[in-house]
Amino acid sequence: MPHRFLLLSAGMGAGHDAVAHELAHRLRARGHHTAVRDILTLLPAGTGRALRTGYRATVRHLPGLYGAVYAGFLATGPGTGPATGPRPSSAPLAALAERPLLRTVARWRPDVVVPTFHLCAQVTGRLRARGALSVPAAVVVVDFDVHRGWLHAGNDLHLCVTDGAAHQVRAATGRRARTTGPVVPTDFFATADPDSHWRALLARHAAASSERGAGPAGRPAVLLSTGAWGVGTRLLETARHLTEHGCLPVLLCGNDEGLRRRAARHLGLLPLGWVTDLPELMAVSDVLLDNAAGQTAAQALAAGLPVVGHRPLPGHAVAGVRAMARAGLSRHAHGAGEPARTVRALAAPGPARSRQIAAARAAFRTDAAAELERLAASARDHRD
Repeated sequence: MPHRFLLLSAGMGAGHDAVAHELAHRLRARGHHTAVRDILTLLPAGTGRALRTGYRATVRHLPGLYGAVYAGFLATGPGTGPATGPRPSSAPLAALAERPLLRTVARWRPDVVVPTFHLCAQVTGRLRARGALSVPAAVVVVDFDVHRGWLHAGNDLHLCVTDGAAHQVRAATGRRARTTGPVVPTDFFATADPDSHWRALLARHAAASSERGAGPAGRPAVLLSTGAWGVGTRLLETARHLTEHGCLPVLLCGNDEGLRRRAARHLGLLPLGWVTDLPELMAVSDVLLDNAAGQTAAQALAAGLPVVGHRPLPGHAVAGVRAMARAGLSRHAHGAGEPARTVRALAAPGPARSRQIAAARAAFRTDAAAELERLAASARDHRD
C-alpha cells in the first residue's frame, strides 16, 4: 500500500533541496506519494526571505560573524552531546513555523514528515514532543558533524551519513539513529564516458594554458567547490597555488557570475558557472578540493573522486571538514605546501587514491528511502 511523505527542506543554498528532492524521487519510484515544502515559506511573510538573504550575505562577506553565530547557537560541546550552560536557541524561530506546518500536514495527510534541514527538525521535534504532530518525524541529517540544530528528542528517527554522526545523535537525544550514508543521485555512481565533452574541454584548456606557460598539458584536474553561491576563502590564491604545482584548477563558481568573470582573467584556471551535468565532470576529474563538507563533497564520494578539505568556511563547514577526515572519507590539507601536496598524492594512481575511493564508496550503506518506507509501514500498523 502506498504511503504519503512530506519532505521539509530550506532554500539555504542548494544542498538541502537536493537531498529532499532525491528522496522524493526514490520514494515515488517505490510507488509512494511525496510533497516537498520549503520551511522558509511557512514563516511569516518576509521572514524566510530575510533569513536567506542575511545568511548568504554573512557567509559571503562576513564569514567570521557567521562563525560566531554558529558557536553561540549551534556548535556542540567537546563531548558528543550539546554544549552545557545557558545558550540561545532557534526555538522562537521554530515556533513561528509550527501552526503553518500543522495546517500543511492537515491538508497533505502524510504518514511521515521528513526534515532535511535543521530548523525543520526543531519544528517537528517540538510538535512531536507535545503530541501536536500525530505522525512520526524522521530527520535526514545531511551534515557530517551534527550540530545542536539537528538534535531534538521529540523526533522519532535520525538517518545519518556516518556512524560518528549517528553516535552524536544517540548520545544527545537518546533516540534512534541509523547510518545510511549520504543521499546522492545514482548518476554520480556512473563510470566515466571516454567520449565525454568534459574530458575534451579539460584537455583543450590544459593544452592552451600550457602553451601560455601555465604548466604541462597532462596536469591533474582539480575541482574547487564553492557551493551554489560561489563562497570561499582566497579561492583565486588557492587556484594559483595549484597551477604553480602542476595542477589544472577548475573553479565551480555556482551562481556567482562575478566570481566566474574575475577567475577567467587568471592564466591556467578554468572557471565554470552552474554545472548541470556535474556527475560527468566529476567522472573525468582527479580530485575535489572542498571547503564545506556539503552536498558536493557527498556527491564526490559517490563518484569515486577523492575529496581534500582546505580552508573550510567558518562555522559548520569547519566541523564538517574535520568530521569527514576523521571518518576516513577525505583528507584535511593544512600547513606548508598545501593543498597541492595532498592533491597530487591522491590524484596519482596508487594505494593512497585507491584506499580513499574504497572508503568513500563504503560510506553508502543503505537506501534512506527504504528506511523511511519501513517507518511509514510501522506507523500505519500501529494506527491500524
